[in-house]
Amino acid sequence: QVQLVESGGALVQPGGSLKLACAASGFTSDHYALGWFRQAPGKEREGVALVSNSDGSRHYADSVQGRVTISRDSTKNTVYLYLHMNGLKPEDTGIYYCAATASIARAVIEFPAPAGFTSWGQGTQVTVSS
Repeated sequence: QVQLVESGGALVQPGGSLKLACAASGFTSDHYALGWFRQAPGKEREGVALVSNSDGSRHYADSVQGRVTISRDSTKNTVYLYLHMNGLKPEDTGIYYCAATASIARAVIEFPAPAGFTSWGQGTQVTVSS
């Protein structure tokens, strides 16, 4: 069972930067995708960025294109997923979740919808406010 733990959420001023991290473990194969999603109060969960472990391709939501970079690193048993965010706006406020799926094709086709992602972290709060 894949386990994911996010960290790095904070209160940030508009225009600021933030780096979120996710520690993911429990993978039984190298065929998976990892993604960052967020959910604002009263809104549906939406995708922010996705990376495929099969070909390294990265996908970004239109709302964050050019302001966000997804990256990853790994040790023997743990994959570290990062979300680097710049030029933060109040509308970036929300709970940010890390997620994993073995259904890469579906995840990419459906993105930024969270369809196909089966493992989720507990989330980390990001608040952009002056």
